[in-house]
This record gives sequence, structure tokens and C-alpha cells, in this order.
Amino acid sequence: MPKLKNKSAAKKRFRFTATGKVRATQSGKQHGMIKRTNKQIRNQRGTTILKDCDAKIVKKMMPYR
Repeated sequence: MPKLKNKSAAKKRFRFTATGKVRATQSGKQHGMIKRTNKQIRNQRGTTILKDCDAKIVKKMMPYR
């Protein structure tokens, strides 16, 4: 059997923690900051851990992680 390839888009967007959880950047922070509240902008800094249902999809895209 040939090796499975990682999805290039997933490689760029997601990282894994030491325990195997999936870390991603916060959503809703690319543009349109003028209409967001300051509280929203503060809370969307940095990264977040994905829920299990979403992490399962990402792990399929990156089979050897």
C-alpha cells in the first residue's frame, strides 16, 4: 500500500498538542474588526483547542500525526 498524504491546507492551519488535541487559530478574526466588540476581539486572540467532533475530521486529513 502506498503512503497516505497529508492535506496541505490542514498542515498550514492546525497543530497538535503533546496529548494529541488539535489546536487552531480563533475564527472570525480575518477582517471586519470595526463591527466586532472589543470583548470579541480580545477573546479571539491566540489559539483554541478544537472540539472532539471537529478534531476527528482534522485527524483524518493528517493521518501520521
